[in-house]
Amino acid sequence: MELVLLIVIVVLLLVAGVGFFLFRRHYQQQLKLAMRRAQKSEQLKAVFIDNACHTLRTPLNAISGYSTMILETPDTMMQPDHVRELAGNIEKDSKQLLGFVDQLVELSKFEGITPSFTFIEVNLTELMASYRREAMNYTKPDVSVQVRTDLSPHCKGTLDTNFMHQLMMHLLKNAAMHTTQGDIVVKYGYERKGIKVTISYTGIGQAELVGADIYAFLQKENALADVNESSALGLATCKAIVEVLGGEFYMETEANSKTVATFWFPCKMRDRRKDVYMI
Repeated sequence: MELVLLIVIVVLLLVAGVGFFLFRRHYQQQLKLAMRRAQKSEQLKAVFIDNACHTLRTPLNAISGYSTMILETPDTMMQPDHVRELAGNIEKDSKQLLGFVDQLVELSKFEGITPSFTFIEVNLTELMASYRREAMNYTKPDVSVQVRTDLSPHCKGTLDTNFMHQLMMHLLKNAAMHTTQGDIVVKYGYERKGIKVTISYTGIGQAELVGADIYAFLQKENALADVNESSALGLATCKAIVEVLGGEFYMETEANSKTVATFWFPCKMRDRRKDVYMI
């Protein structure tokens, strides 16, 4: 009897020791992860400020120069056409700056920090239809947007609609930018206890930018023009959003110039009865 009791005590001590060891190791891993996130956040803040200043300096100098020219040139020497030209240049550079800053601020919400989420249950068919309607505002005349799924039209998913909108519209605008004819096809479904979405289109979608160092990209001499003419910041934001949601994002361009952007992240769904449904 005493031997059995001793064995039980030894086993309990071993279990407690193993449990303590595992708990301590988990705590240390979480602590290291938190420290890395904090260090990354501080590094990103410094790099963000440095790159933003570097990239914004040229257009800001141009706007200042145009404005000074208008203010310091006597009215009698300023031709209306010249004034309109300078004003047009100021407007163009200002819009580029505004778009660039908006994208940088958006990216900074996800890089190096953990944003708060507001998860709500929504009808996925209605949600995807709203993205389709909005995307049609950016497509060329010979391009259509289609949405396909094997889920029920009554299927509901629980997700953050703000982040989902940012993610989908970045990708759809990118598709619209690179598609001159044919279809932009959005497919979504349930996979691995989450939602999987693919957006395919004919065109080179700059897949190489997905894994690029966006901050190094911003150091280039013509970074502002390159960013506004490409989807570099938008794709970087998409990747950051999906990774924050605990998902995966990748993009491929095939030999025939067909591009497929795919993302997946965990998502609770109900009423998933499989009926083929097209919008």
